Amino acid sequence: MRRILVANTKGGSGKTTLATNLAGYLAQLGHKVVLEDIDRQQSSASWLARRPQHVASVFNAEDLGKSALQKADWVITDSPGGLRDKKISDAVTETDLILVPVAPSAFDIGATQDFLGLLAEEKAVRKHKTFVGLVGMRVMPRTKSAERLLAFMDESGFAVLSMLRSSQIYVTAAEEGLSIFELSGSLKEIDIAQWNPVTDWILQNS
Repeated sequence: MRRILVANTKGGSGKTTLATNLAGYLAQLGHKVVLEDIDRQQSSASWLARRPQHVASVFNAEDLGKSALQKADWVITDSPGGLRDKKISDAVTETDLILVPVAPSAFDIGATQDFLGLLAEEKAVRKHKTFVGLVGMRVMPRTKSAERLLAFMDESGFAVLSMLRSSQIYVTAAEEGLSIFELSGSLKEIDIAQWNPVTDWILQNS
C-alpha cells in the first residue's frame, strides 16, 4: 500500500481537485484506490457520492475497516486547510508522497512558503523517506502571476511537477463524480498533458 497526502495549510488551494482526479486516474488503471477525506467540508466525500457505477471504483476510507484499508494499492488523503504542526508531523510520517497544490496569488504563495518550511524540517522528508512535489493550480499561462508562481516553486527546493490551467473541465468532472481522465471528448487532451508529469512522478516513486 502506498499513501499520498494532498496538503497545504492554505484553504482553497486545490487539494480536492488534485485528490479526486488522482484517485480517478489510478482507479481507471486498475488499482484499488481509497480516498480519505479528513477535511471538514467533505468535498472529496461528496465527489465519491456522485461517482457513477459504470466507472472504476474508488472506495471511501470511512466505509472500510482497517484490514480492508491495508489491502488497498493506494490511499489518497485530502487534508484540511488548517492542518496543525503536530498533525503535519504525524501525517508526514505516515505517508510516502506529498502533493502540495499552490494557487498563483500572493496570499497562497506566502502561506505555502510557511508550510513548505515546516515540511523541510520533517525528518522523513530530510531522510528522503517521504517525497514532496508541487503543483501549480488554476494557472493562467503567460501571465505575471504564473511567472511569479513558477519562480517560487523553482526556489522551494522541492520537485516542481506541473502547472495546471484554470479550466471548466475540472468543474464538469467534479459535478459528475469523475476525474478528467474519465470524461469523453478531445477537449481534455491539453489538461491531461499537464497532468502527465504529476502521474509519472507518482508512479516512478511507487
